[in-house]
Amino acid sequence: MPTRDSHLVKRLGHYALWPAPAVVIFYVLSSLALSPRGYFESGPPQLHKSQAPRPHPPPKGTSTMRHHTTSHLAPRRPASRRRTLLTAGAVALTLLVAGCGTSGTDAHRIRVGVSGDAAEWDVLAKEAKKRGLDVEVVPFDDYSLPNKALAAGDIELNAFQHLVFLAQSNTENGTDIVPLAPTTVVPMGLYSKKAERLTDLPDGARIAHPNDPANEGRALRLLARAKLIELKPGTGLYATADDISANPHHLRFTPVNAQQTPRLLADVDAAVINDGVAALSGIRAETALFKDDPHSPDIRPYLNVIAARAAERDNPDYAEIVKLYAGKAVQDEARRNSNGTAVHLDLSATELAGELARVAKQLKGAS
Repeated sequence: MPTRDSHLVKRLGHYALWPAPAVVIFYVLSSLALSPRGYFESGPPQLHKSQAPRPHPPPKGTSTMRHHTTSHLAPRRPASRRRTLLTAGAVALTLLVAGCGTSGTDAHRIRVGVSGDAAEWDVLAKEAKKRGLDVEVVPFDDYSLPNKALAAGDIELNAFQHLVFLAQSNTENGTDIVPLAPTTVVPMGLYSKKAERLTDLPDGARIAHPNDPANEGRALRLLARAKLIELKPGTGLYATADDISANPHHLRFTPVNAQQTPRLLADVDAAVINDGVAALSGIRAETALFKDDPHSPDIRPYLNVIAARAAERDNPDYAEIVKLYAGKAVQDEARRNSNGTAVHLDLSATELAGELARVAKQLKGAS
C-alpha cells in the first residue's frame, strides 16, 4: 500500500524544475495537509481531570444509553488555525515561484521584428546572450505588420524599414515609433530578365514597382536618375505617377506589393526591387540594370533603422542592442547577407530624429 511519502515523491516529480526553496515549502505544506492530525502531530492538548467539563445530565425521561458526552470531553481540533497556516504558506509559495519565473534572462527578453532573411540578427542574438539578453528574432512577410506589432506591444523593437517608410507608417496609423540607431542603407535596383542594359528596354516597356507610398516614391526617383522619366520640379520623397512630367519611352507602370516584385519579372520588362527582397529571391545585386548610390546624401532618408516605441527609447537594454549591431560580427554578416551592398552609416539618435522630422514634414506637404 502506498505510503504518504511515496505520494509526496510522485507529486514532487511534477515540480522538478521548481527552485529548491519552493520545493521545500511545497513539501512542508503537503506534509501538513496529509497529516491526519494537522500540525499537532502529538494530538490535541490533554486536559487535567479538574479541568475537564462535567457531563450534562440527561434530560428527564430519556435513556442514559442513548446519551453520551464524548464531544464535550474532546476539545475541537484547531482547524481554522491550520487553514490559516496553509493559506499563508500557499501565498508564500506562489510569490516565490512567480518571482523565480521572472528572474534571469526573462526580465531582459527582447523580441525584434524583421522582414525576410535578417541573418545578422541571428548573429546579434548569440552575442546578446553572452551579455544576459534574450533576443528573439520575429520574422514578418508583410511590411505593414512589424510596426503594428510594435505599437501593440507584441514585440519590443523592429528593424526592417527606412525613415521614409517609418514616417508614412506613423502618419497613417497614429503611432509614435522612433528610430534608435541606423542599421544599414542598401540600394534599390531595376532588374530585368529580358534586358541586359537600360538601352535594351523597348518603348512602352512595362515596369513593376512597389506600391506603398514610401517605396513607390523611391522607385520613381530611381527611374528619374536613370533618365527613363522626368519628375516635376520640387517633387518630394513621396512621388506618384501624377508627378511624372515626361515619359519619353512611354513606360507603363504596374504597382504591386514590394515583396511580389521579383515574381513579376517573367511577366514584365523590368521591376524595381528593394535590395533585401532581391536577395531573398536569389537575385544578385550586380545584375541590376541601374541602382542608386547608398553613399549619396539623397539616399539618407532611406537609411534603415532600429525602431522602438517612443516611451521606451531610453531602455538600457536597447542601448546594448544598438552597440551590438554596430559591432564587427553583426556588420560582417549584414554585408555578407546583402551580397556586399549594405553600408552602415553612423548617425546618432538625435540626427535620426531630425531626419525623420524632415521626412514627416515632406509627407504632410505632399498630402
